[in-house]
Amino acid sequence: MIKNKIILSSILLIFFISSIGCSNSNEKKVTIAKKSDSEYVNTFEELFLGLLFDFELKLPQADKRWINLWVERYIDGKRDPEPLANLSYGNSPKEYKEGKLGFGMINPSSEDSLLFLYGPDVRTHPTLIENEPRTNINTIWEYAIGNEEVELKMGETKVLAAYLETESNSMRPLNLSDEESIKKIIKEHNTVLLLKIKIVERDISKE
Repeated sequence: MIKNKIILSSILLIFFISSIGCSNSNEKKVTIAKKSDSEYVNTFEELFLGLLFDFELKLPQADKRWINLWVERYIDGKRDPEPLANLSYGNSPKEYKEGKLGFGMINPSSEDSLLFLYGPDVRTHPTLIENEPRTNINTIWEYAIGNEEVELKMGETKVLAAYLETESNSMRPLNLSDEESIKKIIKEHNTVLLLKIKIVERDISKE
């Protein structure tokens, strides 16, 4: 009986230690998920303001990490030398940070459109984008991630969403799952905007 109790106690101890290890491992993972039906998105749609890509970011060790969020534009396959908008922030006073992050466009298909980025407690001022006069332009937009949480690895650039304009009448679902598919999309469409994110380890207190 005593021997059985010792074995049972050992098993429970091993399970407890393993659980702690898994919990600590999960707590270090940065995750993001799309919120296509959020209050932010619904407000944009109800007021006919334009287009909004909304996400939920969970950032453990936020006091040691830096977030870079930006929008790249490609016209006829060529990338602009600088991002249309860029948001860079980090080293929160809190060890854990959770909140909304995203990209909005007001009057996206007009000659003058406004673009902005936002994160938890931060945002950019709207940037005016002057576009060439266009007619018979079709637009399409898509999230690059699904409803489930996606892990963001340190130092890895991740495409979160895309907005496209094309003169073609052929509208197909976008495949944003891999780099080759994205290159093909850029080549086949007149204008492509890509929302990208990259998170790195950075402790500005030591710089």
